[in-house]
Amino acid sequence: MGDMRFDNRVAIITGGGGSLGRSHAIALAKRGCNIVLNDVGGSFKGEGADKGPAQKVVEEIQALGVKCVGNFDDIGSKEGGKNVVKAAIDNFGRVDIVINNAGIIRDVSFHKMTEEDWDKIYSVHVKGVFNVTHAAWPHMRDANYGRIVMTTSGAGLWGNFGQVNYSSAKMAQVGMMNALKLEGKKHNIKVNTIAPIAKSRMTETVMPPPMLAKFQPEAISAMVTYLCSEECDESGAIFEGGGGYYTRVWITQHPGTYIPVEQVTAEKFRDEVRGKIADATQAKAVPGLQEATMGIMKHIKF
Repeated sequence: MGDMRFDNRVAIITGGGGSLGRSHAIALAKRGCNIVLNDVGGSFKGEGADKGPAQKVVEEIQALGVKCVGNFDDIGSKEGGKNVVKAAIDNFGRVDIVINNAGIIRDVSFHKMTEEDWDKIYSVHVKGVFNVTHAAWPHMRDANYGRIVMTTSGAGLWGNFGQVNYSSAKMAQVGMMNALKLEGKKHNIKVNTIAPIAKSRMTETVMPPPMLAKFQPEAISAMVTYLCSEECDESGAIFEGGGGYYTRVWITQHPGTYIPVEQVTAEKFRDEVRGKIADATQAKAVPGLQEATMGIMKHIKF
Protein backbone atom coordinates (compact mmCIF):
# COMPACT_ATOMS: atom_id res chain seq x y z
CA MET A 1 0.00 0.00 0.00
CA GLY A 2 1.12 3.56 -0.67
CA ASP A 3 1.87 6.35 1.76
CA MET A 4 -1.03 7.81 3.69
CA ARG A 5 -1.90 11.27 2.41
CA PHE A 6 -4.23 13.94 3.77
CA ASP A 7 -4.33 16.37 0.87
CA ASN A 8 -7.36 18.72 1.17
CA ARG A 9 -8.28 17.21 4.53
CA VAL A 10 -8.69 19.50 7.53
CA ALA A 11 -7.69 18.54 11.07
CA ILE A 12 -8.51 20.28 14.33
CA ILE A 13 -5.94 19.60 17.03
CA THR A 14 -6.52 20.88 20.56
CA GLY A 15 -3.61 21.50 22.87
CA GLY A 16 -1.43 21.93 19.80
CA GLY A 17 1.08 24.35 21.30
CA GLY A 18 3.59 21.72 22.38
CA SER A 19 4.58 18.09 22.82
CA LEU A 20 1.99 15.64 21.50
CA GLY A 21 -0.29 18.24 19.94
CA ARG A 22 2.57 19.86 18.05
CA SER A 23 3.87 16.45 16.97
CA HIS A 24 0.43 15.34 15.69
CA ALA A 25 0.01 18.60 13.78
CA ILE A 26 3.40 18.38 12.09
CA ALA A 27 2.93 14.70 11.25
CA LEU A 28 -0.36 15.39 9.47
CA ALA A 29 0.87 18.60 7.87
CA LYS A 30 3.83 16.79 6.31
CA ARG A 31 1.29 14.54 4.63
CA GLY A 32 -0.66 17.46 3.18
CA CYS A 33 -3.30 18.07 5.84
CA ASN A 34 -4.57 21.59 6.57
CA ILE A 35 -4.47 22.32 10.29
CA VAL A 36 -6.49 24.30 12.83
CA LEU A 37 -4.25 24.45 15.87
CA ASN A 38 -6.03 25.25 19.13
CA ASP A 39 -4.27 26.10 22.37
CA VAL A 40 -5.13 28.66 25.03
CA GLY A 41 -1.53 28.55 26.20
CA GLY A 42 -2.06 28.11 29.92
CA SER A 43 0.14 26.31 32.41
CA PHE A 44 -0.09 22.54 32.79
CA LYS A 45 -2.38 23.25 35.75
CA GLY A 46 -4.75 25.21 33.54
CA GLU A 47 -3.73 28.67 34.72
CA GLY A 48 -3.10 31.75 32.57
CA ALA A 49 -3.04 32.16 28.80
CA ASP A 50 -0.35 32.75 26.20
CA LYS A 51 -0.79 32.67 22.43
CA GLY A 52 2.95 32.43 21.87
CA PRO A 53 3.55 28.65 21.94
CA ALA A 54 0.68 27.82 19.58
CA GLN A 55 1.54 30.68 17.22
CA LYS A 56 5.09 29.38 17.01
CA VAL A 57 3.81 25.96 15.92
CA VAL A 58 1.46 27.58 13.40
CA GLU A 59 4.41 29.36 11.81
CA GLU A 60 6.45 26.16 11.90
CA ILE A 61 3.74 24.35 9.94
CA GLN A 62 3.24 27.21 7.52
CA ALA A 63 6.97 27.06 6.79
CA LEU A 64 6.36 23.54 5.48
CA GLY A 65 4.13 25.06 2.80
CA VAL A 66 0.94 23.82 4.43
CA LYS A 67 -2.03 25.93 5.47
CA CYS A 68 -2.42 26.28 9.23
CA VAL A 69 -4.44 28.69 11.34
CA GLY A 70 -4.23 29.21 15.07
CA ASN A 71 -7.14 29.37 17.47
CA PHE A 72 -6.74 30.43 21.07
CA ASP A 73 -10.23 29.88 22.48
CA ASP A 74 -10.85 28.10 25.76
CA ILE A 75 -12.56 24.88 24.73
CA GLY A 76 -14.03 24.56 28.22
CA SER A 77 -16.78 26.93 27.08
CA LYS A 78 -19.43 26.01 24.52
CA GLU A 79 -18.65 29.16 22.56
CA GLY A 80 -14.96 28.29 22.59
CA GLY A 81 -15.63 24.87 21.09
CA LYS A 82 -17.82 26.40 18.40
CA ASN A 83 -15.13 28.95 17.57
CA VAL A 84 -12.53 26.25 17.02
CA VAL A 85 -14.75 24.53 14.46
CA LYS A 86 -15.77 27.88 12.98
CA ALA A 87 -12.09 28.55 12.29
CA ALA A 88 -11.96 25.34 10.26
CA ILE A 89 -15.12 26.12 8.30
CA ASP A 90 -14.25 29.79 7.70
CA ASN A 91 -10.74 29.02 6.50
CA PHE A 92 -11.13 25.67 4.80
CA GLY A 93 -14.85 24.99 4.38
CA ARG A 94 -14.75 21.63 6.12
CA VAL A 95 -13.55 19.59 9.07
CA ASP A 96 -12.50 15.97 8.61
CA ILE A 97 -10.45 15.19 11.71
CA VAL A 98 -10.66 16.11 15.39
CA ILE A 99 -7.80 15.17 17.69
CA ASN A 100 -8.85 15.82 21.28
CA ASN A 101 -5.41 16.27 22.75
CA ALA A 102 -5.67 19.25 25.14
CA GLY A 103 -4.96 18.38 28.74
CA ILE A 104 -3.98 19.69 32.14
CA ILE A 105 -3.27 18.09 35.49
CA ARG A 106 -4.03 19.16 39.04
CA ASP A 107 -2.66 16.24 41.03
CA VAL A 108 -3.58 16.02 44.70
CA SER A 109 -4.63 13.23 47.05
CA PHE A 110 -8.40 12.77 47.16
CA HIS A 111 -8.91 13.98 50.72
CA LYS A 112 -7.19 17.27 49.81
CA MET A 113 -8.88 17.70 46.43
CA THR A 114 -10.92 20.88 46.02
CA GLU A 115 -13.95 21.46 43.85
CA GLU A 116 -11.77 23.69 41.67
CA ASP A 117 -9.27 20.83 41.20
CA TRP A 118 -12.14 18.66 39.98
CA ASP A 119 -13.88 21.29 37.83
CA LYS A 120 -10.72 22.50 36.09
CA ILE A 121 -9.87 18.98 34.97
CA TYR A 122 -13.40 18.28 33.76
CA SER A 123 -13.57 21.61 31.96
CA VAL A 124 -10.72 20.57 29.65
CA HIS A 125 -10.82 16.77 29.50
CA VAL A 126 -14.58 16.25 29.37
CA LYS A 127 -16.47 19.46 28.61
CA GLY A 128 -13.77 20.63 26.22
CA VAL A 129 -13.84 17.35 24.32
CA PHE A 130 -17.64 17.52 24.16
CA ASN A 131 -17.67 21.15 23.00
CA VAL A 132 -15.26 20.69 20.09
CA THR A 133 -16.53 17.27 19.01
CA HIS A 134 -20.17 18.34 19.26
CA ALA A 135 -19.55 21.39 17.08
CA ALA A 136 -17.68 19.32 14.48
CA TRP A 137 -20.13 16.40 14.43
CA PRO A 138 -22.81 17.92 12.11
CA HIS A 139 -20.17 18.77 9.50
CA MET A 140 -18.84 15.22 9.59
CA ARG A 141 -22.35 13.76 9.30
CA ASP A 142 -23.12 15.98 6.31
CA ALA A 143 -19.87 14.97 4.62
CA ASN A 144 -20.37 11.30 5.51
CA TYR A 145 -16.80 11.25 6.76
CA GLY A 146 -14.93 11.87 9.97
CA ARG A 147 -12.04 10.70 12.12
CA ILE A 148 -12.00 11.49 15.83
CA VAL A 149 -9.23 10.62 18.27
CA MET A 150 -9.75 10.80 22.03
CA THR A 151 -6.80 10.91 24.41
CA THR A 152 -7.18 8.87 27.57
CA SER A 153 -4.36 7.84 29.92
CA GLY A 154 -3.01 4.88 31.79
CA ALA A 155 -4.21 6.78 34.87
CA GLY A 156 -7.73 6.51 33.50
CA LEU A 157 -7.49 2.89 32.37
CA TRP A 158 -5.71 1.60 35.45
CA GLY A 159 -5.88 4.37 38.07
CA ASN A 160 -3.13 6.36 39.73
CA PHE A 161 -2.59 7.75 43.21
CA GLY A 162 -3.36 11.45 43.50
CA GLN A 163 -5.23 11.59 40.19
CA VAL A 164 -8.86 10.82 41.01
CA ASN A 165 -10.00 13.87 39.03
CA TYR A 166 -7.73 13.17 36.06
CA SER A 167 -8.40 9.42 36.03
CA SER A 168 -12.17 9.96 36.10
CA ALA A 169 -12.09 12.52 33.31
CA LYS A 170 -9.87 10.38 31.12
CA MET A 171 -12.23 7.41 31.38
CA ALA A 172 -15.12 9.71 30.45
CA GLN A 173 -13.50 10.05 27.04
CA VAL A 174 -13.57 6.26 26.65
CA GLY A 175 -17.29 6.35 27.41
CA MET A 176 -17.81 9.06 24.80
CA MET A 177 -15.96 6.98 22.24
CA ASN A 178 -17.99 3.87 23.00
CA ALA A 179 -21.25 5.72 22.30
CA LEU A 180 -20.04 7.88 19.41
CA LYS A 181 -18.70 4.87 17.50
CA LEU A 182 -22.32 3.67 17.29
CA GLU A 183 -23.80 7.02 16.26
CA GLY A 184 -21.05 7.60 13.73
CA LYS A 185 -21.07 4.17 12.11
CA LYS A 186 -23.54 4.84 9.29
CA HIS A 187 -21.90 8.21 8.61
CA ASN A 188 -18.38 6.80 8.15
CA ILE A 189 -17.17 8.54 11.30
CA LYS A 190 -14.51 6.51 13.09
CA VAL A 191 -13.83 7.25 16.75
CA ASN A 192 -10.84 5.79 18.57
CA THR A 193 -8.86 6.44 21.75
CA ILE A 194 -5.16 6.53 22.51
CA ALA A 195 -3.44 6.16 25.87
CA PRO A 196 0.01 7.64 25.22
CA ILE A 197 3.22 7.70 27.19
CA ALA A 198 5.32 10.53 25.82
CA LYS A 199 7.62 13.34 26.78
CA SER A 200 5.60 16.41 27.73
CA ARG A 201 5.62 19.21 30.26
CA MET A 202 3.40 16.99 32.43
CA THR A 203 5.53 13.83 32.27
CA GLU A 204 8.69 15.90 32.74
CA THR A 205 7.57 16.38 36.35
CA VAL A 206 7.59 12.63 37.07
CA MET A 207 9.95 10.91 34.61
CA PRO A 208 13.77 11.17 34.67
CA PRO A 209 15.56 12.59 31.57
CA PRO A 210 16.99 9.22 30.36
CA MET A 211 13.49 7.76 30.33
CA LEU A 212 11.94 10.82 28.70
CA ALA A 213 14.49 10.58 25.89
CA LYS A 214 13.01 7.22 24.91
CA PHE A 215 9.44 8.47 24.83
CA GLN A 216 9.42 11.02 22.05
CA PRO A 217 5.94 12.18 20.95
CA GLU A 218 6.60 11.32 17.29
CA ALA A 219 6.10 7.63 18.11
CA ILE A 220 2.57 8.40 19.27
CA SER A 221 1.88 10.64 16.27
CA ALA A 222 2.58 7.72 13.93
CA MET A 223 -0.27 5.83 15.61
CA VAL A 224 -2.53 8.89 15.51
CA THR A 225 -1.78 9.47 11.83
CA TYR A 226 -3.14 6.03 10.96
CA LEU A 227 -6.24 6.51 13.14
CA CYS A 228 -6.93 9.80 11.31
CA SER A 229 -6.49 8.30 7.84
CA GLU A 230 -9.03 7.19 5.26
CA GLU A 231 -7.49 3.73 5.53
CA CYS A 232 -8.42 3.36 9.19
CA ASP A 233 -11.13 0.76 9.60
CA GLU A 234 -11.02 0.70 13.39
CA SER A 235 -13.69 2.37 15.50
CA GLY A 236 -14.17 2.06 19.23
CA ALA A 237 -10.60 0.86 19.84
CA ILE A 238 -8.22 1.81 22.64
CA PHE A 239 -4.51 1.78 21.86
CA GLU A 240 -1.71 2.26 24.37
CA GLY A 241 1.71 3.27 23.15
CA GLY A 242 5.04 4.79 24.02
CA GLY A 243 8.71 4.55 23.05
CA GLY A 244 7.85 2.60 19.91
CA TYR A 245 5.80 -0.06 21.73
CA TYR A 246 2.08 -0.35 20.96
CA THR A 247 -0.69 -2.49 22.38
CA ARG A 248 -4.47 -2.63 22.40
CA VAL A 249 -6.73 -2.52 25.45
CA TRP A 250 -10.16 -4.13 25.65
CA ILE A 251 -12.96 -3.94 28.18
CA THR A 252 -13.65 -7.57 28.98
CA GLN A 253 -16.38 -9.66 30.55
CA HIS A 254 -16.05 -12.90 32.50
CA PRO A 255 -18.33 -15.79 31.37
CA GLY A 256 -19.87 -15.41 34.80
CA THR A 257 -21.85 -17.62 37.10
CA TYR A 258 -25.52 -18.16 37.77
CA ILE A 259 -27.28 -18.32 41.12
CA PRO A 260 -31.10 -18.66 41.01
CA VAL A 261 -32.64 -15.47 42.37
CA GLU A 262 -34.52 -17.28 45.11
CA GLN A 263 -31.25 -18.78 46.31
CA VAL A 264 -29.04 -15.68 46.18
CA THR A 265 -27.30 -14.65 49.40
CA ALA A 266 -24.35 -12.40 50.10
CA GLU A 267 -22.40 -15.46 51.19
CA LYS A 268 -23.05 -17.30 47.93
CA PHE A 269 -22.03 -14.24 45.93
CA ARG A 270 -18.86 -13.97 48.03
CA ASP A 271 -17.98 -17.57 47.30
CA GLU A 272 -18.51 -17.11 43.55
CA VAL A 273 -16.44 -13.92 43.46
CA ARG A 274 -13.59 -15.65 45.26
CA GLY A 275 -13.95 -18.64 43.01
CA LYS A 276 -15.09 -18.43 39.40
CA ILE A 277 -15.54 -14.72 38.75
CA ALA A 278 -12.12 -13.77 40.12
CA ASP A 279 -10.37 -15.73 37.38
CA ALA A 280 -9.37 -13.02 34.89
CA THR A 281 -7.98 -15.58 32.46
CA GLN A 282 -11.56 -16.51 31.57
CA ALA A 283 -12.55 -12.97 30.58
CA LYS A 284 -13.13 -12.09 26.93
CA ALA A 285 -13.35 -8.83 24.99
CA VAL A 286 -16.87 -7.46 24.56
CA PRO A 287 -17.58 -5.24 21.54
CA GLY A 288 -20.55 -3.36 22.95
CA LEU A 289 -23.48 -2.97 25.34
CA GLN A 290 -25.76 -5.37 23.51
CA GLU A 291 -23.19 -8.14 23.60
CA ALA A 292 -22.39 -7.42 27.25
CA THR A 293 -26.08 -7.55 28.16
CA MET A 294 -26.60 -10.76 26.22
CA GLY A 295 -23.62 -12.21 28.04
CA ILE A 296 -25.77 -11.92 31.16
CA MET A 297 -29.19 -12.67 29.71
CA LYS A 298 -28.21 -15.98 28.11
CA HIS A 299 -27.55 -17.47 31.57
CA ILE A 300 -30.88 -16.46 33.08
CA LYS A 301 -33.52 -19.15 33.29
CA PHE A 302 -36.88 -17.57 32.43
